[in-house]
Amino acid sequence: MTSQPESHDVLRERAALHAIGALTAPEREAFESHLKVCADCAAEVAAFLPVGIALAQVVPLHDPPPSVRERVLADARGQPASPRVTRAFVPWLATAAMFLLTVGLGFYVGQLRDRVRSLEVRLRDALVRVDDGERRVAVALRAAAAAEAPLAVLTAPDLQRIDLAGQPPAPRASARAFWSRSRGLVLTGSNLPPLPAGRVYQLWFVTAQAPISAGLLKPDEAGRLSAVLDTPADLPTPVALAVTLEPEGGRPAPTGDKYLVGLTH
Repeated sequence: MTSQPESHDVLRERAALHAIGALTAPEREAFESHLKVCADCAAEVAAFLPVGIALAQVVPLHDPPPSVRERVLADARGQPASPRVTRAFVPWLATAAMFLLTVGLGFYVGQLRDRVRSLEVRLRDALVRVDDGERRVAVALRAAAAAEAPLAVLTAPDLQRIDLAGQPPAPRASARAFWSRSRGLVLTGSNLPPLPAGRVYQLWFVTAQAPISAGLLKPDEAGRLSAVLDTPADLPTPVALAVTLEPEGGRPAPTGDKYLVGLTH
């Protein structure tokens, strides 16, 4: 007796089993023949296929107990399925899907964590480069500011040069002053004796009225000095420049020995 073709509803129930490879060879052949003419069942299989592939990769395959297989196949043939079988199958499928989701999320979170660590390293490197660049700019700006004042004096239209010679306390010492009434004074010197404790060199404009302090000077360990000093625009015409040794902090009028002297004319 020829068996009757199985109904669409019965065959459609086999979509999930087909996706996970749980059909027998005859059942698979019948179901795949049905797929060629049924777009609904083809869509159903396509929906279950990713789950079947994933389960094949992460879940070990075991043959189901005969009793379970018989109950599943009975349900596929349209026979009433016991509630216990349905309740057992649905949680298993949900658990498998949740497991796949957890694995996928764990992998994704791991990738994100690696990317965050990489970005943190790159950010730290960028901040170091920015900080180093800012320091370089700050140094360059300070150097430019330090060079701006003497350059302004040395390019002044009223610039006057004054050479200073060493005196008996420092016969080998010498200095040169570039003075502009409108822009200030630049002084360089060499071979000055080291300063005694609590003492400082003081530069004076010697005028016909009285000496006027131009500022305090401290040479380096080699006896060299370099200074840029402001001078009052209403300064009386000086006849000489002089450097004396004074107590720390300077004095309103010279009290110590002269170490350098230079005439302005």
